[in-house]
Amino acid sequence: MPIATVNPATGETVETFAPYDAAALEQRLGLAAETYRSWRTTSFEERAALLKRAADLLDAEREEIARTMTVEMGKPVVAARAEVAKCAKAMRWYADRAPELLADEHPSEADVADSGGASVHVRYRPIGVVLAVMPWNFPLWQVVRFAAPALMAGNVGLLKHASNVPRTALALERVLLEAGFPQGCFQTLLIGSAAVEGVVRDARVAAVTLTGSELAGRSVASIAGDEVKKSVLELGGSDPFLVLPSADLAGAVQWAVTARTQNNGQSCIAAKRFIVHAEVYEAFTRAFTDRMKALKVGDPLAEETEIGPLATSQGRADLEELVDDAVAAGAVAECGGARPDGLPKELDGGWYYLPTVLTGITPKMRIHHEEAFGPVATVYRVESLDEAIELANDTPFGLSSNVWTTDPEEQERCARDIEAGGVFFNGMTASHPAFPFGGVKRSGYGRELSGHGIREFCNITTVWRGR
Repeated sequence: MPIATVNPATGETVETFAPYDAAALEQRLGLAAETYRSWRTTSFEERAALLKRAADLLDAEREEIARTMTVEMGKPVVAARAEVAKCAKAMRWYADRAPELLADEHPSEADVADSGGASVHVRYRPIGVVLAVMPWNFPLWQVVRFAAPALMAGNVGLLKHASNVPRTALALERVLLEAGFPQGCFQTLLIGSAAVEGVVRDARVAAVTLTGSELAGRSVASIAGDEVKKSVLELGGSDPFLVLPSADLAGAVQWAVTARTQNNGQSCIAAKRFIVHAEVYEAFTRAFTDRMKALKVGDPLAEETEIGPLATSQGRADLEELVDDAVAAGAVAECGGARPDGLPKELDGGWYYLPTVLTGITPKMRIHHEEAFGPVATVYRVESLDEAIELANDTPFGLSSNVWTTDPEEQERCARDIEAGGVFFNGMTASHPAFPFGGVKRSGYGRELSGHGIREFCNITTVWRGR
């Protein structure tokens, strides 16, 4: 796949980039390793000052960077602005809290005495050069939620971004340099997927984190495992959205639409399977379909647009295959299920797909088991909480989940039994710097964000002193 900015709203190629050759890649790997030797000894105060300066630059350039993301991958510009602001927030959050999150830990005096030592403490030390292999769907946020904690921990970062968002990748590298981070602290690698294995295997690279498809995760994890290197994976999701009889139905419908169509439906934590109790099924499905049908599809740079194009032509083709397969097997498209008509002529080449609601889903349909990466919702009718939880867990993924109920017993049951890295009640799944983010099953392993995320790439060191 070429490294290029292709506007998904029009299908036009805006700019192409030559991949780094072997010499250029070697220069950047060497610089990363050299920079780590000095960066690891800087203080939290030094790192925090630079990261806060980077946050200020993101705020100052919010409009420009937001438009860059929109042109590269098609998210509505309103959402792109919010993404830039969220990244600045995360930078400040880690700048303020890293000293506390990575503070030395001290075992009890009794355990120290039992060990025969005079003193013992646990220290979090940086691990080295960390490679991040990142996707296009949240092209700034996915990277910052790795980079901010990694840099604050004293690591340095290498970014292999998706090949369709090179401008965003280079923009973040520039911002960090302008903020005062040393050359080599954070570098974008303009390389193709075939070059990733060599970087993971390079002895100067200590660990790798990947957000992306299950296929990509399997490949990178196997290479890292072969090299006995730490890896963190955040892969696909097919998150359930349960609506039970006690739910605030109007609120559930409102948030269901947002949860399914955020980022044009291209989000691993987007709600995708709507599991609705029979008592409220008809009312929910009718209102949900009406709201989905009413969404404004169009130019993502227009302020009023709610749904922009899918990021790639292949992504739209894959989504169409899933929907067509389901309809051929008996599913009903309550709305959508096709490309839009009537868009302005200049958008004819764009990769648009209408917001879609499918009912009558059965296990024989591909969409029941595969992730739909676009504005397509599947709605299921269930007769009980037991059936709802069973269906929620009937997926190879386990990233997050959404449950609408005001019943405390139902909430406790779902928090206990739903197989996912998060359970969000009476709202929608969202990431926040303070809360751990990640999944189970084929959604990956390890955690990003919070204290758990910053410690993923630390050498957790026991320091013992004898009497």
